[in-house]
Amino acid sequence: MERFYIVTNRAKDKKWYYTDKVRDYLVGKGLTCITMKETGGVSGDLKVPERIDCVIVLGGDGTLLQTAREVNALRIPLIGINLGTLGYLTDIEKNRIEPALDKLIEGDYTIEHRMMLYGKVFRGSKVLATDTALNDIVISRDGYPKIINLENYVGSTLLNRYSADGVIVSTATGSTGYSLSAGGPIISPEAELFLLTPLASQSLINRSVILPDDEVITVRLGNDKYGGISQATVVFDGDTRIHIESGDEVRIRKSRADTLTVKISEMTFLDVLAQKLNPMGASEVNR
Repeated sequence: MERFYIVTNRAKDKKWYYTDKVRDYLVGKGLTCITMKETGGVSGDLKVPERIDCVIVLGGDGTLLQTAREVNALRIPLIGINLGTLGYLTDIEKNRIEPALDKLIEGDYTIEHRMMLYGKVFRGSKVLATDTALNDIVISRDGYPKIINLENYVGSTLLNRYSADGVIVSTATGSTGYSLSAGGPIISPEAELFLLTPLASQSLINRSVILPDDEVITVRLGNDKYGGISQATVVFDGDTRIHIESGDEVRIRKSRADTLTVKISEMTFLDVLAQKLNPMGASEVNR
């Protein structure tokens, strides 16, 4: 890799300290490194230059998720430098930047492929919106203090109905995000599958469902319990928001383009998981 582009979470690097540090180090090694500061890129319009070999993301998991959605069609691998708390996606801690960059320069890394979701929002035959997500697509009540009714289809088969706050459709990568807080299982991110997790379901059957990645998932918003119109919101990776009403459908399939992430750290997913689950005693768990 010889040409790099830096995407920075400005809330976590307000004075461009880490941005300049990474750029200066790479340029000092005779490589090309361009930053958002130079291109005028902003969230939603990153202005990635041509012929970039790797995008370096400075921030946290949220910044990497947003960047992944913007660059996945370009097929450029991403690597994250964590400027927040311990994350699952950002590979480099801020006190290990230079050794990690040396490995990147020397080619001492692997490329991981992460499945993404592709969602279409329909009102009848009209497409209201399309977008992708690395973590999840969430259909939830739209600010109203009442549950919504959802029908979940796998292909043409009705899987189940929820009277709930909503439903999360996630990838294995997203299993450690919102789905986990809603009681879903933790899944190794290398797996390619769909995970459906209800949000505060009133049904006695409120478990997550794991489905193969070659299916098409359709979530249909029903009327309220009085037969009136319900409203809900479709959210892609906590970012893009689409408002829907009764009768609207969200169809979700595996995206044709996945996210490429650069793996440098010797910490495995299980190591990170152990630190998350046992923050005061991860070293003991790993003995």
